[in-house]
Amino acid sequence: MSKYNMCIDGVSVEAVFNKLGGVDGARSFLRGELVLTKAIPKWREEGGVIYFSVISDGTTGEGWIKRLEGKGIRFEDYAKRVLCSRDFKPTNGVTTEVAVLKSMLFENNELITKNIRAEADKRKLETPNAELACLIREKFTDKEIGQMGLQSILAMHEPINDSCWLSVFLCVQCGNYSPWIQSHNARSEAEWFRDGGFAFAVSQVAGPQI
Repeated sequence: MSKYNMCIDGVSVEAVFNKLGGVDGARSFLRGELVLTKAIPKWREEGGVIYFSVISDGTTGEGWIKRLEGKGIRFEDYAKRVLCSRDFKPTNGVTTEVAVLKSMLFENNELITKNIRAEADKRKLETPNAELACLIREKFTDKEIGQMGLQSILAMHEPINDSCWLSVFLCVQCGNYSPWIQSHNARSEAEWFRDGGFAFAVSQVAGPQI
């Protein structure tokens, strides 16, 4: 039996020792060379609403396409056209607290755009910038979005016309093999996904939060 194989209040001393990196890691910790910090969650959930924050950095639509494709993220063609539209107007240095309304907050026959916006209005949520879809896509992996209980997050920005003059929202979509940014019809009666979330802005603040 290992000399470290004991438990304190149900915690394995050996597991802690190994987590520190064995003898060398333990010595570094005792010398103050190894500093442990508590992991800060990337989001929190309260009553069917997921909260987190993002910070804009002035990236243009074309810049987002290049940046995210370099990370293995795929774009629907219409989404690319929206990002390259003159109506896509990025901000720089703006921290936005985001509220994602989960579809569980709505009955099946209520899951349409106008009802989702009405619920956001009741909660005093604001319409976000379209760049929010890109900021969310960069912040979270498909696995993390799945851990939220979602398969997609629709950014509820002011609709932008694609090249066919169809008003659309940008959407962060989990894929079977690759993460995506897609576009979806923004008409008021459009029906939405039972496993989706709908992203609004709570407020703009001076510094980063979760």
